[in-house]
Amino acid sequence: MYVSPNYPSKAALKRALKEGTRVTVFSPGPFPAPTDGRVGIEGPHYPKPHSWYGQATVVDGVVTGVK
Repeated sequence: MYVSPNYPSKAALKRALKEGTRVTVFSPGPFPAPTDGRVGIEGPHYPKPHSWYGQATVVDGVVTGVK
């Protein structure tokens, strides 16, 4: 799964969540992203190589926390 907007680092994603930015998850493949629960995430998006990985908590399609 990926997050939108696209963050260059997990630290940048965590800062955005603290600031109140609305972050969502999406699946680039044929399977839909879950709207609730925990999901594995990675970034940044293609064409850049993935340089960070994490686990996001999603509520109603919006990321509420990242580990």
